[in-house]
Amino acid sequence: MPSNDLEPLAHPLIETIERDHLVRPPLFPADLLFVFGTRHGVQEFVDAISDLWRRGFFKWTIVSGGLTPGDDRTEAEVISTAIMARGVPGDVILTERSATNTGENVVLSLPILEKGIGLQNIESVIALGKHCTSIRYLMTLQRYWPEVRKTLMPVNYYGHPLEDWHRHPVSRARVLSEWRKIAPYKEAGFIVDWTADH
Repeated sequence: MPSNDLEPLAHPLIETIERDHLVRPPLFPADLLFVFGTRHGVQEFVDAISDLWRRGFFKWTIVSGGLTPGDDRTEAEVISTAIMARGVPGDVILTERSATNTGENVVLSLPILEKGIGLQNIESVIALGKHCTSIRYLMTLQRYWPEVRKTLMPVNYYGHPLEDWHRHPVSRARVLSEWRKIAPYKEAGFIVDWTADH
């Protein structure tokens, strides 16, 4: 590990992070698209969600995310309104408007999904979120909703190819920050291991 995030990363560390953190499991059509809300890269999120809908990759979606400083609309409201404007029907969209972290995204969404769809009707989920966080979305879903089959759609809003993350200071800092959270979050019980076999 470099002493600071401006020093070059050793190639083995880059390989480790790309293998274990920036995972790219095969994308498959799923019952639910689980959108982990954001206030950054909203347009890229909307583009990705509407593209998946047009290509038939999900039946329903839930957009989860509460208020963020400086905005009087929740992340869920902003994103859900935008995807409806792009052609995703309102009757397939559920929203969760209180979550302030990734664990809350899942925990607070499950009762909404139960009421709106019925958890027994959801066997597969695509997690959609920031590429820098990648596997933590799957590990969080695995912690609180182990029954469903899961895959990931990472959204890149940094303006450069995903594989160049370590060459750009902003995305590199975000990836390193998220990667460093994995061990303490596992120890605290916030996340559990996930593999593509789940």
